[in-house]
Amino acid sequence: MFNADVPEEDILGAIQRLEEKYLAEEFSFQLFKAAGGYQFLTKPAYQASIGIMLKQQSKKRLSTSAMETLSIIAYKQPISKTEIENIRGVNCDYAVQKLLDKGLIEITGKAETIGRPMLYGTTVKFMEYFGINDIAELPTPKEFVAEVNSIGENLDQGENLDQKEADNGQA
Repeated sequence: MFNADVPEEDILGAIQRLEEKYLAEEFSFQLFKAAGGYQFLTKPAYQASIGIMLKQQSKKRLSTSAMETLSIIAYKQPISKTEIENIRGVNCDYAVQKLLDKGLIEITGKAETIGRPMLYGTTVKFMEYFGINDIAELPTPKEFVAEVNSIGENLDQGENLDQKEADNGQA
């Protein structure tokens, strides 16, 4: 019954028409691309009202330790718990267990090292949770680096104020 061959451009055209249709103000939801597929999600402007109406809790936020652990796993996967603990500097048993319970990470195998520790990686639910289609869409670490401001350095002109004062005989 469903073994019909539909050209890909027909499918993409239909998806585009749906996206355009549901962008109209009369709809409280829109088509959203996530985790390699599409979902109908509530528009942000309507989220609070619909949440109250349906008496549903919004997603609980992840704790700082769980978010740190999840970040390490996302960027370094596959990774063992020992490697995560070496990076964080603290025990991460609880955070890993909570992330497993929430389905944001999974056991992806065992390392070929002594003791064969379990390796962890992210899941499709992780990508849905953060609204990405691929791990490659995560920000790169260089995007997090802030400009470093040294004492006495004028960032606008790139001058060292201490050197300027010394040149003027004021140092």
